[in-house]
Amino acid sequence: MASLIQWLYEHPSMRKFEWSSEQTPGSSPLFVATTVLLYLSLTSLLHLLMRTLKPPLKPLSLLIPIHNLSLSSLSLLLALSAALSARTHISLHSLSHAWLFCFPQSTKPQGPVFFWAYIFYLSKIYEFTDTLIIVLKKRPITFLHVYHHALVVVMCYLWLEQVQSLMVVALVTNGLVHTFMYSYYFLCSVGFAPKWKRAVTLAQILQFVFSFCASIVMLVMHFWIDEGCKGLGAWGFNAVFNASLLLLFLNFHEKQYNAHGEGEGKGKEKKSN
Repeated sequence: MASLIQWLYEHPSMRKFEWSSEQTPGSSPLFVATTVLLYLSLTSLLHLLMRTLKPPLKPLSLLIPIHNLSLSSLSLLLALSAALSARTHISLHSLSHAWLFCFPQSTKPQGPVFFWAYIFYLSKIYEFTDTLIIVLKKRPITFLHVYHHALVVVMCYLWLEQVQSLMVVALVTNGLVHTFMYSYYFLCSVGFAPKWKRAVTLAQILQFVFSFCASIVMLVMHFWIDEGCKGLGAWGFNAVFNASLLLLFLNFHEKQYNAHGEGEGKGKEKKSN
């Protein structure tokens, strides 16, 4: 464990990493806007095309398990790496664990913690593949699915651009939830449907509830500390986005389970942020 922590914190690519607006690949507002617009446009176009084309189900049957297993593994790696990097950062700089909830105004977006946040940001672009799979399988695309996938990229960009407090807490929480979620989808894709389908949706809902509890801690510290916490503007966007997702997921849960009973389809829960 000690050698792993040392590697995570001292590897040159991580230790020397620094998010620099307009210089780090993917760090410009134009890149984010273009990425989101392309995602929305291509999703609409492919959805129209697939009405007349037969989906390549045989290749998908091989690719989907690999896709889900890859994202499950990546999510776990990101959650653990971010947590260990944050722990080491706190120890080396003699910080209290309050740092996890409130970044000082002097915090710079550099080092291993922000390296993993950057990889997390890029992974959300890769997760657009979820939508492609749904389209190719000719399954309906919900507003919740597209809304989440489009705006989560903006959220992660703002984490880095404005050095948002609570970023590490959100990354670790989301990574663990996604590990659980994509593990479920992997098992479904190889022909084994676990009976904890509803638990996936509940985990996503609890994630948002937890984020609001963490936000209360951050806000108390922000007004308690003279200099306040870093990245409050990005946190505002994050809070509104999470609130909207919570409402959408509660509505989804009501329709999927309470109104009609446990859903019959395999792996149809929509991905959360």
